[in-house]
Amino acid sequence: MTSSIEVTEVAARAGVALVPIGATEQHGAHLPVTTDTAIAAAFAAEAGARVTGEVATWVLPALPFGFSPEHAGRAGTIGLSAETLLALVDDIGRGVAASGIRRLLFVNGHGGNPELLHVACRQLRERRGLAAFAVHVPGLALPPELAEGVTTGDLDAHAGHYETSLLLALDPGAVDMDAARADGLERVRARAASPTRPFGAVSVPWHVDDLSASGVIGDPTTADAEWGERAFATQAAALADIVRAVAAHPLPPEWVHSRRGDAE
Repeated sequence: MTSSIEVTEVAARAGVALVPIGATEQHGAHLPVTTDTAIAAAFAAEAGARVTGEVATWVLPALPFGFSPEHAGRAGTIGLSAETLLALVDDIGRGVAASGIRRLLFVNGHGGNPELLHVACRQLRERRGLAAFAVHVPGLALPPELAEGVTTGDLDAHAGHYETSLLLALDPGAVDMDAARADGLERVRARAASPTRPFGAVSVPWHVDDLSASGVIGDPTTADAEWGERAFATQAAALADIVRAVAAHPLPPEWVHSRRGDAE
């Protein structure tokens, strides 16, 4: 729990607001619909703990909804429109700025959010004078010995080895490994030679129905709690370094100049 007094102290110490953001959407039969949100919240909390004494942080409650049109129509999916998500994060930024905090980091756990968060951060600088950033934590690098453990490689896109292993490490009771099944791999591989393949260099409006009967894209049957613990520790350390960098990042000069003008 964080009190308003503690938030004021974060502002006084030129600290960072961390906003975990995930999604509520289907993750096959073996993972909860809250998977992305749980992952984002865990990473934000761990990164905040790792920089204690170095950087003042306010870890906000996780946003449980994201931009999920690729899973629309599947039971358990509740997504926001792009317009709603942009408006929501702008409102959050407005509140963070009003609390006196000028640096904000979105800690994202859902693959459908990064493009919109990139736009949101630019708008938060323009509209709210914030130094705003977003990081997609699952995309942070893993050491070769861990990356090689994901046998499906780049095709481990949704509810596969990575997410299942993390949940086994973070909340094993939420995972039903008896229901875990590989899916989606053959359909994705069949399109591998096409410039408009899913997950390639071209932005493709894919839907999970195009690729998977179960909603899984990857192989969760290879998931392992120890692998998840090691991956979490590695990426949490990288995220803590990002928090330190955000704390040291200069404020937007247009905001600094406007404050100077007010003082004069």
